[in-house]
Amino acid sequence: MSGAVEKVRFGFSVNKDRQIDYDANLKNVSDIVQKAEPTFNLCISCGTCASTCTAGKFTDFSLRKVILMVRRGETKGLENEITKCMLCGKCQLVCPRGVSTRNLILQIHKALKTGAL
Repeated sequence: MSGAVEKVRFGFSVNKDRQIDYDANLKNVSDIVQKAEPTFNLCISCGTCASTCTAGKFTDFSLRKVILMVRRGETKGLENEITKCMLCGKCQLVCPRGVSTRNLILQIHKALKTGAL
C-alpha cells in the first residue's frame, strides 16, 4: 500500500448556491422602469398575467418572473427573457391592478438597451 486514500463517492454532489446577493445586483433598471411606467409599482405579483400569457403556453416565459427579476435587480438573462413576450396584451386586459404590461416590457427593453447596466 502506498498510503494514498481513495475517495468513496456516494452519488451526491454540492449544488450551486441559490441565494440572492442583493448587494451585487443592479437596482438602476428598476428605478428607470418605475420612472417611465408608474403602474409598475401597482403590481402585486398575483400571477394573473402569467396564467393568461400566450407566450407562456409555448415557452417558459412568465411576466411575473420578469417583474420579480427587475425588482431584485437581476439583469442576467433578463434581455433573453423579455424577447419571448409577443406583446399581445392579454396580460394587460386581465390585470386586476391595471398595470400597463406592454409598456412595462418595452420600458425594460429600453432600459437594458440604453446602457442602464
